[in-house]
Amino acid sequence: MQRLRIKEWARIRETSVEIAEAIFELANNDEVKAQQIWDEGSDEVLPLAFSKTDADRLYWGEETIERKNV
Repeated sequence: MQRLRIKEWARIRETSVEIAEAIFELANNDEVKAQQIWDEGSDEVLPLAFSKTDADRLYWGEETIERKNV
């Protein structure tokens, strides 16, 4: 999925782009599978998402995740 579409997907879900990118990477760019991962969660997403940024906080919908807790 193109980066612009991932950014829009993340914006709609009020989710950090890094988390969206990690989700799509784990879903092999399959949007249906990505939505399932977003809905259900996955232990693999957060370490991958934080590896893409220097930020100490990322957002997954209404949840704020801090790097120190990953």
